[in-house]
Amino acid sequence: MTPARRTPAHKAPRTGPRAFAATWWGQAWVDALEASTLDAGRLSRGRTYARKGMVGPVTAAPGVLRADVEGSSPWPYDAAVHLRILTDAQWDTLFDVIAAQAGRTAALLDGEMPADLVDDARTAGVPLLPEPSELDPECSCPDWGYPCKHAAALCYATAAHLDDDPFWLFALRGRTKNHVLAALRTRRQAGTGTAPRNGDTAHQGVPARDAFASFSGVFTPPAAESAQGAPDQPEAAPSPLTTPPPPGAPFTLGDLEALTRDTAQRARGLAAGHTALLTATPLEDAVRLAATGAGEDWFHRLVLATGLPPFSFARLVRARRHGGPIGVVVARAPLVPDPAVMAAARTALCDPDTNDDVDAVCTVRLRLWRNRLTADDEGVQIRLGPDNRWYPYIREGHGTAADWWPCAPATTDPVAALIAARTAIAGAGAAGTTDPF
Repeated sequence: MTPARRTPAHKAPRTGPRAFAATWWGQAWVDALEASTLDAGRLSRGRTYARKGMVGPVTAAPGVLRADVEGSSPWPYDAAVHLRILTDAQWDTLFDVIAAQAGRTAALLDGEMPADLVDDARTAGVPLLPEPSELDPECSCPDWGYPCKHAAALCYATAAHLDDDPFWLFALRGRTKNHVLAALRTRRQAGTGTAPRNGDTAHQGVPARDAFASFSGVFTPPAAESAQGAPDQPEAAPSPLTTPPPPGAPFTLGDLEALTRDTAQRARGLAAGHTALLTATPLEDAVRLAATGAGEDWFHRLVLATGLPPFSFARLVRARRHGGPIGVVVARAPLVPDPAVMAAARTALCDPDTNDDVDAVCTVRLRLWRNRLTADDEGVQIRLGPDNRWYPYIREGHGTAADWWPCAPATTDPVAALIAARTAIAGAGAAGTTDPF
């Protein structure tokens, strides 16, 4: 799993006429931010927060920026900004654009973004800088602004980090510096006929999705074999490992066996056609591993690898357990749904013909925001996912530490989802506590 990129805490923004950036690409990030569809007034508040040094360590992972941002509460808020990850085809095009001029790779290695690279990439259909409607902020604060001032401050603070390392743009779009350089090395060798050398990381393997796509043999999944008359046999567990790791290794024999079992299960899923297993980001993979019942030591190591606060990571793990990969998507950021679907759900929740408890949730008390319908007085919420299912949530914690947590499996019926949330919060109240882990 690729570790997230981290930076020192409270890095001061640049001063002078180019307030948040000293390089053209850092300023280009600010220009793209201010030309976006995000609320200009909120961005102005965020600039003030960033100038005051209220943004903590910034973490750049594929598709997301995260940082703790100080605010009015005693504890910092967990702010994030999401950015679309490039597709494999777009990455191939981008690598071709970079490799087309030898000086571009050298400039990147020197910490410089070639002046024409962003424009040439955009012309080829590959956006490196954010498009006007691409940035999608979220924050744990109670402010429903889009963005809130904490997420806006994170956006501005990022410009200084881009100054120091232009590869942050590539990391946000889904590929690490090592991956980018390995891909460029492969293209250079292919163009010069240079044979791969021993130890050359560009030839030690290929992404699983590429290997699967290029497989030309015939493989019959176990389920198909059974349908064709092959004897039904229980799935055999991987052979146990017997050789312990070397002394001082950061993993145990049990760790290796757990990873072996996980690899075997994913391989069977891939053979059965579940190709989504090939596209998981490092964060999604860490959440998946934790959701399978990883021990406490593994859980904490996965938290450290993602760079997320423990409770933020635990919330995603619970979302995975209740709703699978799409549940994680719903938990990570608000979505933009079809307004007609949200209006129909709100009507159904307040219709006595469909909801026996209609008196408990009326139009006045049911708050609608993006893909979320919230009954604040009850501490329950339902969220519409991209799969058109409703995901139940309840508010857990006290005071400023309170936050929304997934509480039950998703359903296609908003009324059933609301009832599930009410049942969950009633059970939590009867128990006197909730356990996010």
